[in-house]
Amino acid sequence: MDQISLQRSREILDRAQGRRIAVIGDLMLDRYLWGHVSRISPEAPVPVVEVESETIGLGGAGNVIYNLQTLGALPIPFGAVGKDSAGEVLFGILQNICGDTQGILKVSTRPTSEKTRIIASDQHVVRADRESVVDLGKDEEDVLIAALEQVIPDVAAIIIQDYNKGIVTPRVIEGTISAAKRHSIPIAVDPKFDNFFAFRGVTVFKPNIKEIESALGIRISNNSQIENAGRALFKKLGCEHILITRGEQGMTIFHDADRIEHIRTRARKVHDVSGAGDTVVSTLVVAMTGGADLKESAVLANYAAGVVCGEVGVVPIERDRLLTMIERDHE
Repeated sequence: MDQISLQRSREILDRAQGRRIAVIGDLMLDRYLWGHVSRISPEAPVPVVEVESETIGLGGAGNVIYNLQTLGALPIPFGAVGKDSAGEVLFGILQNICGDTQGILKVSTRPTSEKTRIIASDQHVVRADRESVVDLGKDEEDVLIAALEQVIPDVAAIIIQDYNKGIVTPRVIEGTISAAKRHSIPIAVDPKFDNFFAFRGVTVFKPNIKEIESALGIRISNNSQIENAGRALFKKLGCEHILITRGEQGMTIFHDADRIEHIRTRARKVHDVSGAGDTVVSTLVVAMTGGADLKESAVLANYAAGVVCGEVGVVPIERDRLLTMIERDHE
């Protein structure tokens, strides 16, 4: 069964209210230019977007932080920004959301990761990136790990959100997992390619199909293949659980190497999958801190992904919208 009752959903989210959740990962500033297209450029065969408005928001691990906050948890961010205008904006947004920003390093040697997306008539036209993917230096790693160590006794869970931008280094991974284990804190990971097999012994490992195919050098086209891939990951990672997101085909939950469940997507329409993985890991961990088991947490995360995939751009999941979708699903 891939549904959850409205009453149980409320109960889980109510219990998760105010839980402190640490997020360590690549912080990004998302900038959106919104407009419309009415002609092609005479300079090159490209559309001319007449910009009507601009919005700014959190991306990458910042989107995870925002999702946690809109679901009622208290996120504690750990990452880095540059000493530039984008970094000032990003830091200010995080201060407003979290209050506690002691775990955010300001680094003069790297720019703030910034993604500028141009949207014309609800269509994503192009994205321009400013960023560095160079790993943090040893001194910066030490500061980040020490900051996490200070708060870890008071957190209910940790999320590592890796985008391969240089913040989630092997040393940071090792230090985070070691600290979590010493304090018996559950840790969920949304991995990327470079450090895919570095997250040994975590509570929940949450890759998507593309990431698994790249890491294992295989192609996955059916449930049998994804089940075999999950078993291979258990052998390499020694993690407790695996949750694989599969786009329009939903999710696959590995309670362990032998107990596996497939759940269908809850997206009624898909405009944009940007940020869907952030939404899944955020909702999953919030539900876990609210007393949900792995299946309930995954089902709630599946509903949350269904909501945000119906929007254009990176948007957070809000508690009331999540509950409304669940209620409508039972009508």
